[in-house]
Amino acid sequence: MSHVEDRLAAAGIELPQPNAPVANYVPFVRVGELVHISGQVSLDASGGIRGVVGVEVDAEAANRAARICGINLISQMKAACEGDLDRVVRVVKLGGFVQAGPEFFAIPQVINGASDVMVEAFGDAGRHARSAVGVYRLPLNFAVEVDAVVQVR
Repeated sequence: MSHVEDRLAAAGIELPQPNAPVANYVPFVRVGELVHISGQVSLDASGGIRGVVGVEVDAEAANRAARICGINLISQMKAACEGDLDRVVRVVKLGGFVQAGPEFFAIPQVINGASDVMVEAFGDAGRHARSAVGVYRLPLNFAVEVDAVVQVR
């Protein structure tokens, strides 16, 4: 088991199988040392967290949704690194999207759920640049979607 997977296990995080694309795209593309990972939605074994944040989904549940997205990103990282998460050099950037209601503005606090799991998994190498954006709609009515750029060896 890798050092990163030891950290995940200590945090009680079990990685799911990577989610398959739902349209005409690939889960990730590697260009040199950078892996660009397609957006991962808040889908887990229970069906995930769906709905409009600030209307049907509260801020705490939305933060959990972002955490799910982060875990799904790590699962894609593992696939991109042929099963060895210790090949991740740095999480470079996350792009976070929240399906936000008209009166919901705590977008950065929601996306912290994904940012926090990156730091839990990768330590200082998990600290990253980030965008956090409220959007009108997300695919399949998921509450949160997060994509990533990661440096690997």
